[in-house]
Amino acid sequence: MAGNAQNGERVFRVNCASCHRVNGRGGRLGPDLSRIGVARARPVLVRRIRGAMEDFLSGYEPVTVTTKNGQTVQGVKKNGDLFSVQVMDSRERIQGYLRSDVREVADGKQSAMPAFGSERLSENDLNDLLSYLSTLRGFDPSVK
Repeated sequence: MAGNAQNGERVFRVNCASCHRVNGRGGRLGPDLSRIGVARARPVLVRRIRGAMEDFLSGYEPVTVTTKNGQTVQGVKKNGDLFSVQVMDSRERIQGYLRSDVREVADGKQSAMPAFGSERLSENDLNDLLSYLSTLRGFDPSVK
């Protein structure tokens, strides 16, 4: 089903670019989508966007760190082992914590990506967004 890729790019900028990068522009909380047009099939993208998939990629697992004084830091886990955890918070700052110095490190159970149901993203806008995403086939930094 063909959509309007130009409008899809606008939909992406409004709804997705604060967390996802494309061709060197956008956020870093979610995966880079510069090659998504060759990496994922349309039905998989629809399920991900509509929120039907609860899994997440390594390096993007949701996590909440609670400090000993009760402060919470939410973000995505960038690295972790038995002794420490690194988190990218919502302002894209990487913060490291020793597990012995915090009260709790709680792994999230579902993706930090919000669900974009039909009340939030119309079928037409979804179709346009998918058309735009299908054009993303790789980033060449030498092309201006």
